[in-house]
Amino acid sequence: MSYGRYFEEFTVGQVMKHWPGRTISEADCTWFALLTMNQHPIHSDAHYAATYTQHGQRVVLGPLVFSIGIGMTVADVSGRAIANLEIERITHDRPTYIGDTLYAESTVLETRESSQGDRGVVGVETRVSNQRGEVVMTFRRHALVPKRNHATLGEGRLPA
Repeated sequence: MSYGRYFEEFTVGQVMKHWPGRTISEADCTWFALLTMNQHPIHSDAHYAATYTQHGQRVVLGPLVFSIGIGMTVADVSGRAIANLEIERITHDRPTYIGDTLYAESTVLETRESSQGDRGVVGVETRVSNQRGEVVMTFRRHALVPKRNHATLGEGRLPA
């Protein structure tokens, strides 16, 4: 079973719509805050968020939005990656709230072959949107992706 793309399958300007979307639950927000030790009450205290913030409700942690957004791209962008090289920037374009459903799409910004000849670097920009089509996060990243002639152990086989 194939998973991910080879370097030759990326073209500059190509847009990939990632599927499926993911609805953020209260449990997602709570567990992620606990896991990452983020104790800010805007993420966990409904009274605090309603009374003392401009949002009037709890806000989902930005790193959780990023984690889900990048996870949605794996099958299309880095499923075959040799390495994830960098994340250039992350912008929080608007808040995400508990109950929002996230969707993502990526645009290929650049492709360049490596000097080894059997792989190349792919640069993409990913936009994460909510169910209303509002962009909530944007990030860029680079991955080192094999060409079709790249020899890897166990290529094309599922783990035993």
